[in-house]
Formats: sequence, C-alpha cells, structure tokens
Amino acid sequence: YLKISKLALAFAIIHSKPPGKSSKEYTEYLARAVSEQDFGWKWKVEVLEAEVLRLRQELLLNRISPRFCLENRKQDTSAETLLGQESINPTSYSSQLEDSGCDVCNDSAFDSLGIASDFHQSEHDVNTSKHWLEGVPPLNLCHTSKEQSLTAPVHFLQRLLEIRKLSEAGILQADFSELKNDSFTICNSVSQLLDGLTFFYNSPKFPAPSFLTEGICVLLSLITDSKLSNHVLKKCFKKIEEFKKNLIQVILRNRSVNRFQALHSVSQTLGLLGRNNILRNSLISLLLSGVRQFAEKLLQAHQVQSVYDIAQYENIFLLCMILEQLLQNETEESNISSSDYGGEEKIKFLKNLDQVILHLSDEFPLFSLCLWRVSVLLNSGQMQ
Repeated sequence: YLKISKLALAFAIIHSKPPGKSSKEYTEYLARAVSEQDFGWKWKVEVLEAEVLRLRQELLLNRISPRFCLENRKQDTSAETLLGQESINPTSYSSQLEDSGCDVCNDSAFDSLGIASDFHQSEHDVNTSKHWLEGVPPLNLCHTSKEQSLTAPVHFLQRLLEIRKLSEAGILQADFSELKNDSFTICNSVSQLLDGLTFFYNSPKFPAPSFLTEGICVLLSLITDSKLSNHVLKKCFKKIEEFKKNLIQVILRNRSVNRFQALHSVSQTLGLLGRNNILRNSLISLLLSGVRQFAEKLLQAHQVQSVYDIAQYENIFLLCMILEQLLQNETEESNISSSDYGGEEKIKFLKNLDQVILHLSDEFPLFSLCLWRVSVLLNSGQMQ
C-alpha cells in the first residue's frame, strides 16, 4: 500500500507540475510549502502551550493567596493599600538591577544585586517586597520574542516569592500546600527560566542585559527560600546542573575577539551561583573537572609539540579565578579546611598534579601558578 501511495503521489506531482519546472524542482517547492505549514502549526502550538502555562500560573497563585491576586487586578489599588505600610523605597527592584556591579569577592557588590536580602531577613525585605508588587508587570506568556520568553517566568516566580515574603512577615495569608498539588507549574516555569538564560548566555553581550541579572536573582531566591526550594530542587536539580555546565562551556568555547568583557558577566553569574550553599560543591566539582581536563590536553600537546587552542588557554584563567575565589570564600566563611571539597573530582585533580606543573611550568608559568594555588586551597584550606 505504501509503495502504491508513493507511486501515485509521484505521478500526481509529474502531471500537475507547472510548465518550465522540472519534477524535482516542483517536488522541492511542495516540500518547502509543507514544511512552512508545519512551522506555522508548531508556532501556534507553542503559543497555546504558553497560554496554558500562564493560566495554570494564575490559578496556582490564586489558590495560594486569593487576596494577593485580587489586589493585583485592581488598577487603582496601590501596594501601599495592601501592605498597610507608610514608607516606600523610591528605587524599584528593576532599576536596582540595571547595573549589577557584582564581584564574586566583594560583599557590598553582592548586596547590590539584591541577593543578600534572600539570606538575611530584615525590614528591608518588606520594603523591597512592596516594590516588587508595584513594579512587576502583568503576566504574559504569549511569546513574541526571546526576551519575553525569559521575562515571563521571571514575573511569575517573582510573584510567588512576593507572596512568600509577605506571608512570612504576617502581612498576607497564603497556603503553600497547594504547591504539592501542582508541582508541574513551578517546575515548568523554572525550566523555562533556565532555557531562556542559557539562550542569552550562549551569545553573551556587554553590558549584560538587566533581565539576565534579574533572572539569576529570582533563581537564587527560589533555591534559597526554605519553603520553595524543595519543590524546585526535587524536579529541576538536573536542569540546574546542566545550566552550570553550559555556562562553563560558554566561557571555554568563546573565540570572539572582544570576548573578555562579555565573558566576565558569565563568570560573575557562576560566582553568584557558587555563593549558594546548595550549588557550591557541585559547581566546584564541575570547575575542577574543566580545569583538570584542559591541563591534561595542554600537557599532551606540549609533550608532542603539537598546536593547542590559544583561545581556550586564555579563557581557562576565568575558570581558575572563579574556582580559587569559591574555595577561598568557603574557607574564610566556614573557617574549616577545604580538604573535603570536590570529592572524586578533587582526587582526580590532585593526582599527578606535581608532575603536570613541573612539565608545564617553563612554557606556561602563569597557568602552572594557577594550578598550584588551587591545589594549595584544596589541601590546606588557606593560601600559603
């Protein structure tokens, strides 16, 4: 039957082809027309799926806190009415994120990202919450651009975090047991957020767009929050691990001429992820693996006098800087030895490291020094 159908289709194409066109050209034209129709249907499906997710998000928020959703729908009702507070910080959350100013070794810069407020509860949290309530635009998941595909899950997750903060402050009643009944919505939103971040970081820009920093802030806030983190980590931990791996590969594989400023924003993101206690150990293992594998390739190329990837050699120093800073920060904060860091990756990294450094030190003294500094931190927990 299939052979007969194919033969009938071939005869139909031959008989119906317009004059001046060969059967092959006409077949290719028909194939393009059909594929364009398929693309149109795929786009429509994506829009409908986005709309379904948007409705599920609104329904979930409404189940958790009907009052929050009701007040957000009233255009003439301000956040001050809902919260019953008098003082409002004049700087909105989004404007604070326009210039990240972050540095993995600078706590004040770390605070400027808005991350520190997720680790320390204070009156400033409530003030910040009021601005999120006023500043977050309406939910809209109908994708018209890649930027909207990222900002849409950010807005939903911001609202979820907002309800969490207001309920913790005793300002709003919320039932977070609803998350157990609908874990799909929050996990799907986090997955969409990670996909959006990965897309933009694969072609990093300078300066980094503010919505990227905002997305990272929301992600870290979710992971840090005691009531929300379990729902995220149970279903999305592998996705988060893949996101960290992708960021490392973005740094290693970038070969553009003016790449260092753009890659600096990616390294800052990795540094921020490493500041989180839940993500730190796995990130250190990934960085140890990346640096070790490059050192082995460089040693092999040096021994046989073959060419090596100069761009990757230049990029590896960013990973070494991040790794060293994470190990140093952990040692200073916990005041314990870092001998347990990295687990299996630590053993692989330190194995035959002295021989690697010995063979590379003459030709690559700076990289050898970086390897030695990391090894000292792994062995003793402090710089010698």
